[in-house]
Amino acid sequence: MYSLAEENYLKTIYHLEQESKTGVSTNAIAERMETKPSSVTDMVQKLADKKMISYKKYKGSTLTVHGKKMAANVIRKHRLWEVFLVDKLKFHWDEVHEIAEQLEHIQSEELIVRLDKYLGNPDFDPHGDPIPDKDGKVKSTEKKLLSELNKKQRGVCIGVKETGSEFLQYLDKRNITIGTKINVLGKEFFDGSMIIQVGKDQFFISKKIAENLYVQTN
Repeated sequence: MYSLAEENYLKTIYHLEQESKTGVSTNAIAERMETKPSSVTDMVQKLADKKMISYKKYKGSTLTVHGKKMAANVIRKHRLWEVFLVDKLKFHWDEVHEIAEQLEHIQSEELIVRLDKYLGNPDFDPHGDPIPDKDGKVKSTEKKLLSELNKKQRGVCIGVKETGSEFLQYLDKRNITIGTKINVLGKEFFDGSMIIQVGKDQFFISKKIAENLYVQTN
């Protein structure tokens, strides 16, 4: 049995490992979790004692096989609950993250097995993120950021990098969601801003917006 704080640390390290090929630094964890480096150091030592992570001075933390499976399990629960909240309780995709943050710490394995079956064993959550299976394995998909596309290229939105409410609400205003076709009409190489077409609408988006949309191209 692991505490809520321990599970949150494992989940954070898991996500940070996806962004770095080396160990995850204490400062990176502290910044992501909005806490003090000294608090991170204490928890890292605690998790290392439990064989959940491997820590090397100057190289940072990496999850052990067991730690990675535990982290993936928390993420699995989070994303399954998001599917349930959107598909069954009709919450909007910008409303579910914080609720799922609470539900992801439920310990009943049988509940999650039944939830997964009830939902039809989904592969992705409402934001396009892959749902780990019960063994912690994640289905990989070919994807790139919209910002990587050039003029006259097209893509289909398959996920979002940023899941904050303000960003998702912005996408709603632009009628962009999972499955939306996006056509790049122009791109400013000076600042990375784009002119895109969604349906019949054409509009500018900033580089920041483009860097937070995952697309799949033909």
